[in-house]
Amino acid sequence: MVVQAKKPVNWFRTAKQVRGHFDDDDERRLAESMKAEGQLQPVFARADGTIIAGERRLRAAIRAGIPELLVTIIDEPLTETQVKILQLTENLHRADLRDSEKWHAFEELLRLNPGWSNKELAAHLKLGESVVSKYLSASRCVPEVIAAFEAARIGITTVYELSRVPAEQQAELLAFKLSGASRDAVASRVRKKRGDAESQVRVNRINCPLPSGVTVSVSGQGLSLSDLIAALGDALKKARWAADRGFDSKTFTSVMKDEAKKGVGHE
Repeated sequence: MVVQAKKPVNWFRTAKQVRGHFDDDDERRLAESMKAEGQLQPVFARADGTIIAGERRLRAAIRAGIPELLVTIIDEPLTETQVKILQLTENLHRADLRDSEKWHAFEELLRLNPGWSNKELAAHLKLGESVVSKYLSASRCVPEVIAAFEAARIGITTVYELSRVPAEQQAELLAFKLSGASRDAVASRVRKKRGDAESQVRVNRINCPLPSGVTVSVSGQGLSLSDLIAALGDALKKARWAADRGFDSKTFTSVMKDEAKKGVGHE
C-alpha cells in the first residue's frame, strides 16, 4: 500500500542513500527555497519512517525550521534492487548528485543483479544505454583516476576517455588533465595512443598462462590487447550470471554457444 501524509521531521529516520555527499551551500539554498515556496516534491519513506529517497529535503527542512514534510509512505516489502532504483530515479536528474555517486549506484545494481546487461540496467532506470555505459567505464580505471573522480577533480567524460586506454597509460593522461589540459586535448591524446596501439601486431589467438596452471585462451580475427580486455570482462560477467543460476561448466558452454549463434547475450 502507498499513501501520502504529512509527518513531523522527527518522525523520519535516515539510512544509507545513493547520495553520499551533501553540499552545505546547496542545502542552504534548498532550505531557503522550501521556506519561501513550500515543499515541491514529497519524501519517500517506509512505514517506520526510514527514508528511501529525500534525505536532502529532510535536512533542508530541519535547517529552515519547517516542522513537517509531505511523505509518500510505501507500506509493502521492497527488495534492495527496488529501493536502489527508486533512490536513483528520484535523484539522477538533480544537478548536485555527483557523477561518482551515480557510478557507484550503477555498479551496486549490477552486483545485486549479475544477469543484467547494460541495456537492461538502462531500461530499469529509464536512461539511454550509452549513458549507463559511460558511467560504468569508471570500473575500468586505475585507482588514481578513481580517486580524482570521487574527489570531483575530473568528470565522467574525462573518466570515459581515460578508460579507453590501457591501465599503464591512464595515470599519465590523468596528470595531463590535472595540469590544466582541456577535455578536447585529453581526447586527442587518447585517440593518438589508441591509434598507436591499434597499429601494433594483431593475432588470431591470445594465450594467458596463469600461475595456477590454468591457461586462458581467447581466439578471434585480428585480436589486439584491447580486444582481449573487453572479451575477458564480457566472459567474466557471463560466467557470474551462469554461476548465480547454478549452471555447471558444460551447461554454460552450451548456453553461450547457442546465444552466440543467435547473436544475443547478457551484455
